[in-house]
Amino acid sequence: MSKPAGNIREGVERDASAPSGLPSFDYQPRTRLVFGVNSVERAGELARELGAQRLLVVTDRGIVTAGHADRVEHILQSCGLGVVVFGETRENPTTRDIDRCLEIAKSAGIDTIVGLGGGSSMDTAKGCNFLLTNGGRIQDYWGVGKATKPMLPFLAIPTTAGTGSECQSAALIADEHTHQKMACLDPKAAARIAVLDPVLTVSQPPLVSAHTGIDAIAHAVETAVTKKRNNLSLMFSHESFKLTVPGFPQVLSNPKDLEARGRMLLGAALAGTAIENSMLGAVHAAANPLTAHYGVVHGEAVGIMLPHVIRFNAKDTVTKRAYAELASAPEIACVSDGLDAAVEALIARLELLLNAAQIARSLADLGVKRSKIKVMAEEAAKQWTASFNPRSVAAKDFEDLYDAAFEPRGDGDRA
Repeated sequence: MSKPAGNIREGVERDASAPSGLPSFDYQPRTRLVFGVNSVERAGELARELGAQRLLVVTDRGIVTAGHADRVEHILQSCGLGVVVFGETRENPTTRDIDRCLEIAKSAGIDTIVGLGGGSSMDTAKGCNFLLTNGGRIQDYWGVGKATKPMLPFLAIPTTAGTGSECQSAALIADEHTHQKMACLDPKAAARIAVLDPVLTVSQPPLVSAHTGIDAIAHAVETAVTKKRNNLSLMFSHESFKLTVPGFPQVLSNPKDLEARGRMLLGAALAGTAIENSMLGAVHAAANPLTAHYGVVHGEAVGIMLPHVIRFNAKDTVTKRAYAELASAPEIACVSDGLDAAVEALIARLELLLNAAQIARSLADLGVKRSKIKVMAEEAAKQWTASFNPRSVAAKDFEDLYDAAFEPRGDGDRA
């Protein structure tokens, strides 16, 4: 004889709440991923599926010079779509870039936006979308869920394997005057479709491949340990790490290796998905002031701080295990051999990759002044990503991290 329905519901409720060690999450996939060699050829048909008739392609001069903008424009036009190109995106876009892009968008009467390029093009496209559809200034959308009106369909076509912005709902825009980076997050800003074509990444200059690759790897590492990590986000973090750790040196040694390029591109997108579900931590919080004050390229700023933050975070036992488990994903180490040994093996492998990418190993090599540490540390502590770091990290901790980053390291090449 079956139990009364009320008892069954009570039992289910008790069971559902029992595994307190499993963090809750609310996963809402917003971006369709289309991956494969020459998948960019589908851009026109995919845009039409979104109801597009007149599109704005947001890109940068490097992508225009490489011929990618012309190719995408032709693909879209061959499907009977009207196309306008804004090819003036700058690295680390500011409110000025958004305003210039917005002028073109308004005059063209567009109904769909395409982001073609790296994170800067994606951020500019998203920023333009905010203002075109919701009005105001970018500062109005600093934070989470500030857009009150629907936004235009957004099609993302990354040409770098780094930021994973194609799988995120955030636009990172700096204030033109204060240089303060503003994270504007809203589900409506996420790409409806992301086209991941490894062929488009082959034209990257070697240094761009190196810096963006390190950024993607750092995303996998950070998302694997944040306070917001959960069982779902960890799947994306670990799979990203498994793809990028072996793929990165292959791309550096053989830039035309499409399989390696594909590993990096897919790995970057998966890491971006992990960010969307678990956020980042102290590495990115420490990196942003380096870019703001000294113009350090984001990937290099992230890379130089990564080992130091790992050592800081690994002082927490739970976080140490999380790092060790990440290291076991691409078989860098085995958790059963001991957590300390696994974390050291992880750092050693990352040191190897940083050296292969020719990332500076001391802040002094980048022209950073020790006298600036206190100011940067205070700014880093106020970064939103710092709040998700697994260990509480205050301004004094960032001072120690910056101070440690002045000491040359790089033992990984002898590990």
